[in-house]
Amino acid sequence: MHPACAYPKVVQKPFYHSGLKFECTRCSRCCRYTPGYVFLSEKDLKDIADHLHRSEEDIRSHYCRVVTLGMFKRLSLEEKPNLDCVFWEQDGCAIYPARPLQCRSFPFWAANLESQEAWKRAAASCPGIGRGRLHSGAAIEGWLHRKRTERPLDPDRDSDRERKRALRGPTSRAEGV
Repeated sequence: MHPACAYPKVVQKPFYHSGLKFECTRCSRCCRYTPGYVFLSEKDLKDIADHLHRSEEDIRSHYCRVVTLGMFKRLSLEEKPNLDCVFWEQDGCAIYPARPLQCRSFPFWAANLESQEAWKRAAASCPGIGRGRLHSGAAIEGWLHRKRTERPLDPDRDSDRERKRALRGPTSRAEGV
C-alpha cells in the first residue's frame, strides 16, 4: 500500500459550517443603483406570472430581456433606466412573495461563500451580513443546492419546449387540469 493511502483523507469543512448571520435590512442595495442580471428559472417565471395573474409569455415580453453570455443565453429581469430592478417600487419589491431564487438566496451565493475573504467583500456592500439570525451551515448548503438544481432558463431552448407543449395540448392529467 502506498504510504499516502494509509492515512484517512482529511476533508476541510467550509468556513460557514457553523453558520453565518444575515438579516435583510431592506437597504435595497442588491436591487437598485447598479447594473446586473437576475436570471430566472422556469419555476421563477411561473411563480412571478402566477403572483401577477399574468401569462408567462406576458412576463417575458414586458419584464424580461435575453442576455448573451458567451455561448449561453439566459432570461433575466429587465432594469429601469436608473438601473433599479423592474419590480422595484417605492415601498420595495412588488413581487416579494414570488421573488426569484437568485433574490431569495442572497447573500448565500457560491461566489460569496468561496472563502471568508469573499464573504467579507460581500459584507462591505451589504449591511445585513453579520447581523440578525444565524443561518446554519445545512441551510446555507440548501441554498447552494437549489441554485445548482434550479437552472436558469435558456430562452431559445425553453421557449421552443413551451411552444411544442402548447401545440400538442395537455398530455397528462396534471397538464390538463
